[in-house]
Amino acid sequence: MSGCLCLPCYKKKEAVSSAVLQNKKPTHSPHPPSKGMDPVERLKSGFEKFKTEVYDKKPELFEPLKAGQAPKYMVFACSDSRCCPSVTLGLQPGEAFTVRNIAAMVPPYDKNKYTGIGSAIEYAVCALKVEVLTVIGHSRCGGIKALLSLQDGTPDTFHFVEDWVRIGFLAKKKVLSQHPTVPFDDQCSILEKEAVNVSLLNLLTYPWVKEGVANGTLKLVGARYDFVNGIFDTWEK
Repeated sequence: MSGCLCLPCYKKKEAVSSAVLQNKKPTHSPHPPSKGMDPVERLKSGFEKFKTEVYDKKPELFEPLKAGQAPKYMVFACSDSRCCPSVTLGLQPGEAFTVRNIAAMVPPYDKNKYTGIGSAIEYAVCALKVEVLTVIGHSRCGGIKALLSLQDGTPDTFHFVEDWVRIGFLAKKKVLSQHPTVPFDDQCSILEKEAVNVSLLNLLTYPWVKEGVANGTLKLVGARYDFVNGIFDTWEK
């Protein structure tokens, strides 16, 4: 298992990575390519670039996908615009069945609630026969910060966000219990991994996932993408 959750190890890894990267100068424009461009034209020009440089040049990849899909991975990732798993992990079309939401949360099995997530898991495991379920947290996650900031008795700011991130309540409770005196930002960093662990445990509440893990046809993997220092940690459950 890699990616120790204890604060000393975590901070040591952060310090080493920061020292390595701090002398590197950015090689790209600080502004996104869509800045100053009509938003619809940006989408159209982006597709034309993809079609010309990727789709038309890789028929061996795209032709088989016209008949169907057989992804190996199911990936749960945050909706954060800085954390696209296809880009950061180099996943090609057809490799990963992906669900993205606030803080990459996976709720427990419930036939009357969160059925959108439940149906995606059921289809991926039972119909597509994926082999690996991966939950990816990330650095400076706004959903995790919202979870850690929740105070009992105070009204919610959003219609949906707070109720959604409460899925990770047990992870928050663990972090506050084990690291009560560390700075808030450090608690968030630890919670980013602990929330992934709660989601992995929640995956086991889905009967077909539990069965697949038990008979060895499914593997559960947790991960955290640190886009500040360029680190990708993984661990198995």
